[in-house]
This record gives sequence, C-alpha cells and structure tokens, in this order.
Amino acid sequence: MIEARHLRVLRAVAATGSFSAAARELGCTQPAVSQQMKALESSAGTPLLIRTGREMRLTQAGEALVRHASGILAGLTAAEEEVAAIAGLRAGRVRLVSFPSGSSTLVPTALAALRAAHPGTRVSLVEAEPPRSVEMLRDGDCDVALAFRYGAGPAEWDDLVVRPLLADRLVGLVPEAHRLADAESVGIAELAEESWIAGCPRCRRQLVEVCEEAGFTPRIDFATDDYPAVVGLVGAGLGVAVLPELAIESVRPKGARTVAVEPAVEREIVALTLPDLAQVPAVAATLDELSRAATRA
Repeated sequence: MIEARHLRVLRAVAATGSFSAAARELGCTQPAVSQQMKALESSAGTPLLIRTGREMRLTQAGEALVRHASGILAGLTAAEEEVAAIAGLRAGRVRLVSFPSGSSTLVPTALAALRAAHPGTRVSLVEAEPPRSVEMLRDGDCDVALAFRYGAGPAEWDDLVVRPLLADRLVGLVPEAHRLADAESVGIAELAEESWIAGCPRCRRQLVEVCEEAGFTPRIDFATDDYPAVVGLVGAGLGVAVLPELAIESVRPKGARTVAVEPAVEREIVALTLPDLAQVPAVAATLDELSRAATRA
C-alpha cells in the first residue's frame, strides 16, 4: 500500500536529486530516506529511481507517481485541515429533528447558544413527532432527535444514546368561564362529561389511557396536531384539553385557563443520538446546549 509519507519523500528526492539532499529538506537521516524509498518501490512493485552518478533519476513509473503525488498530498492536507476544523468545532454540521413544542421552546435557546459559542457549526432543523423522529435517527436522516415518551417502553431506545432533558407535566386547559377555571387542581374524572379537544396522536392516546384509568372514555370532538389551535378552540369555549406545559409555554392562552390535573402525568423529554455520533464534537456540543436550555426552562 502506498503511504502519504512515502510520497512526500519521493517528491523531495525528485526535487533535490539525491537521498542526502532530500534528507536535509525533510529533516531526517539519509538512511531513513533510503529505507522509505525501498518500501515505496516494494509497494509499487517496480523501480522508481535510478542512480546516475551522484544523482537519482526517476523511472517512468517514478515520474507518473510524482505527477500524481502533488494532487494526492494537497487533497490529504485539505482533508486533514477540514477534519481538524470539525474536531475543533470551527466547522461541522448537525441535522436536528424535533417535535413542534420542543422546536418553539428548547431548540431556539440551545441553537442560539451553540451559534454564539461555535459560529462555524451549522445546524439544520426539521419537525417530526416520535416515533417518526426516532426512525429518522436510526435511518441516518438526522444526527440528533428531540423526542418524548410517556413511560419507558421495554428496550425502546436501548440502541441509542439517551440524554434526559426534563419531565414535562400535563396540565388541564379550560375556558375562562368554565366552572373549574379557578380551581387549584382538578381530578381528571371531574371532566368526564366534557367535550374534549385532543392534540398529537401520541398525546391523544395518552389522554384516552389516563381517562380510562379514571373510569371514563373522553368524547373527543376536535383533534389537531397544532397546539395553538387546541388553545384557540378551548378559549372559544368549545371544550377542554390536557396539554404538556411545554406546549402551552410558547402560546398565549387567550380565553383559556390552565389548571393542575390529578393524577399527575408527565412525559419525559430527551435528546437522542447514535452511539458513534455521540463522539462527534458538534453533536456532543448540541446535546450539551439542549441540556442547558432544558435546565433554564
């Protein structure tokens, strides 16, 4: 196998005309130059140099190798510099996928801090709810997935690096004129006869499970993945809802009131990546900034 160090020596020999002069240029000994040239000729399978008097002359194969050496070494130098920039966070790219309420709360704070600390690192963002976001991570379509779950599934994320961020409690949302609008907390069973407005499919399933555990099945009149739409429907007096606090944080609940709901239900917010990606400096920095954003939240 032809090695880059051998090409550098060959190029020096070709430029200076001798092993001793090449050794002086490279800052090594003449025997070291001779040894590396023997190794290169062995790899090439043909002579590359011919001694003529006190000078070394390139064979046709040697001339061909020197002709390509400059481009190879220049490309290698550029690659080394680019890798060093990525390792030093002077460059790099992170593809982030997040669910909507995370995109509007945790992500802006984290990415602003990342840009301030490492302006050469570029981050792209697309939105997807779990489990789709987790599938994207496993399929190689993103580097970090901001996700959530209600209770740990059996071995659900065992193949991933899981960075816990925060526990996001579900809260009730009722119209301002509702009979329970001023209550400090509300038992979920007290809302059994209400019209319900449900959020994303995963949150919808969780709502049904919580209500069924309390002894009733909620009558869901409206369902939307758009949290501001949920808040607007509640504010218009069209029903009640249960939403994560993170979802309400970025929405002004006009015409609606939030109330604590019992029994307490929380969803776990996490940042996920693959084990190999966790070692990439830009990915590790993104995870760190998401953790800091969650702490501030």
